[in-house]
Amino acid sequence: MALLKILHYPDERLRVRARPVERVDDEIRVLAEDMLETMYAAPGIGLAAPQVDVAKRVIVVDVSEDKSDPRVFVNPEILAHEGQIKTEEGCLSVPAIYEKVTRYERIRVRALDLRGEPFELEAEDLLAVCIQHEIDHLDGKLFVDYLSELKRKRIRKKLEKTRRHTL
Repeated sequence: MALLKILHYPDERLRVRARPVERVDDEIRVLAEDMLETMYAAPGIGLAAPQVDVAKRVIVVDVSEDKSDPRVFVNPEILAHEGQIKTEEGCLSVPAIYEKVTRYERIRVRALDLRGEPFELEAEDLLAVCIQHEIDHLDGKLFVDYLSELKRKRIRKKLEKTRRHTL
């Protein structure tokens, strides 16, 4: 397993739409393991392949308190949704920034597992929010896109200033 480099906003590679995975093979399984290791080390509760500069439709999440429930979704798609919930979100690609975002409260998602088998999952609350957030990454969308243009500009300036001071 290996730690992967997480891309940071406003890196344009975060805007690339990920390609569907044709076949779940050892390369995808290693990618998922590395993504989980990277997510836990960051630390975070979700990570999408485009965040580590891999344009494939793979996400990993674990919203458990003790990091005991890792989940991998290959080619995930939301089949149904209901309700709305407004929660504070952060993102490993937008470090140290947290803002309120409205998402669906409950979703049904279909994906492939690491054996290449299709499955469906009903998710609600934090798990539903996390899955939606990560699927957005697969489509080149970030949580800051839900914010006003003014807030996005402020966040971009803050991150650029932070980056200059750490180089």
